[in-house]
Amino acid sequence: MIELIIFHLHLLAGLYAFTKYWQQNGLKDAILALSVVALVFIVGWSIAGTIADVIYSESWKNPYFTKDALGLVILVIPESFFFYHFFVKDVPVENKVENQ
Repeated sequence: MIELIIFHLHLLAGLYAFTKYWQQNGLKDAILALSVVALVFIVGWSIAGTIADVIYSESWKNPYFTKDALGLVILVIPESFFFYHFFVKDVPVENKVENQ
C-alpha cells in the first residue's frame, strides 16, 4: 500500500513538472522536465533499493512494509528536496543593467 501511494506521488510530481514547463516554455521543455523526473526516480530507486537491502532485516518482514517500500521511503526524502528546488520554487530573475 505504501508503494502505491509513493508511485502516485511520483506520477503527480511528473504531471506537475510537465504542465508547469509546458505552460511556461513549450512542449520541448515539458518533455525534458518529465524525463528528468523519470531519470531521478529510476536512478534514485536503484540506489535507495541497494541501501534498503543492507538496512532491511528479515524480522521486519510483513505484507504492508516490504523491502521495496523501505527503498521508496528512503528515495522520497532526498527527492522531495530535489523536486522543490527544481520544479516548485520560482527563482526571481534579476534585471541586469547593461553599461552603454
